[in-house]
Amino acid sequence: MKDYDVIVVGGGPAGVGAAYTAAGCGAKTLLLERAGRLGGTAVQSVVGPLMGGVESLVVDTVLKRLGGHCIDFRRVDVELYDLLRERGVEILLHAPVSGVLTAGNRVQGVEAECREGKRAFHARCVIDCTGDGEVAFRAGVPFEIGRDGDGLMQPVSIMYLIAGVDPARRFTCGSEQEARVVKVNGRTWEEVVLEAQAAGRLPETVSVVRLYAAVRDDENIINATQVNYIDGCSSADLTRAEIEGRRQAFQIVDFLRESLPGYENAFLSQMPAAVGVRETRRFVGVARLEKADCIAGRVFDDAVVHRACFSIDIHNPAGGGQAAGRDEHEVGTAERAKPYDIPYGVLIPRRIDGLLFAGRCISASHEALASCRVMCIAMALGAGGGAAAAYAAKHGCELRTVPVSEIQPLLFQRKSSEKL
Repeated sequence: MKDYDVIVVGGGPAGVGAAYTAAGCGAKTLLLERAGRLGGTAVQSVVGPLMGGVESLVVDTVLKRLGGHCIDFRRVDVELYDLLRERGVEILLHAPVSGVLTAGNRVQGVEAECREGKRAFHARCVIDCTGDGEVAFRAGVPFEIGRDGDGLMQPVSIMYLIAGVDPARRFTCGSEQEARVVKVNGRTWEEVVLEAQAAGRLPETVSVVRLYAAVRDDENIINATQVNYIDGCSSADLTRAEIEGRRQAFQIVDFLRESLPGYENAFLSQMPAAVGVRETRRFVGVARLEKADCIAGRVFDDAVVHRACFSIDIHNPAGGGQAAGRDEHEVGTAERAKPYDIPYGVLIPRRIDGLLFAGRCISASHEALASCRVMCIAMALGAGGGAAAAYAAKHGCELRTVPVSEIQPLLFQRKSSEKL
């Protein structure tokens, strides 16, 4: 058994941000990751480019190390490992958390099912960056799931790489809005896709095919598959999603070969290790991020994330396309958000001490999560949690009493005019 100041559970963007920041503040930090690679869905699920605008010193540093938002899925995990080890983070892969060590209402560490057997790790502070909130769930923190009314969550997707594209004719289209503008052989890409969907050449849930630029000019990242009515915390549901999503992927590649000039020789070059999940549990915190905060661009005095910016990006939980801006039960266009702050309270459970959560399991509404769940914002959330945990460990205070103004200079630079 080993003792730490901070244990970060989950090695995705939020976990990287948390561990990097905590160790940089002098905390003895351990990062536990259940898989064999760091990077979370950016690596396991081939989700890229890294999306979301945010003013974050930590995010800027990590992106500079990775070469920007468009990452190389083949090597980013090694780059992240080196970055964290240089910072002094102890890293343990193949270590899924299976239990939480508690005393009363305080989390004191975690148990992990390592290859050599169950191991216990103690810490002053634990940060749950698992996406699904595996630590918070086991600690008994209350949570919400899905949208109001029917509890449906956003669909899951298999994202993948294709190669064999003619570099001179590589086509990109990043959103539904762009698909209504860009043209292929004199027709909008939306018209081409919807015609193929109606004819059965595409799955009925695939009404938009997004093609992002990859690091090689003969490759695209494809974001198009969609499997609805999936609970990302159910192994049975995820099994169905993995198989159905991969079948859709091959069908979409066939469609691209037939429909896009320069794609006649395209082939699926990298299939993900796991389906990408957009939302599951949202844990109840001291504060809650709301859609209105994102739309209005609200500023918080106790912000740990500054000027986050991404649309209210709700993939339709009950069909294809985008769930609409003002009415999430309609299909339409994502509603725009203004750059907004995220308060520290969304990382703190109400009644449990010694624990923070960061990434897509924070305290937020279904709609607000649709904006802040993306990777650069998740990394900034992790950085906020890491700075707070390191401060609490150093000063011997409770996480909920950390003076946020003391850690903000480590996270971002706020202009004097940006006040409530």
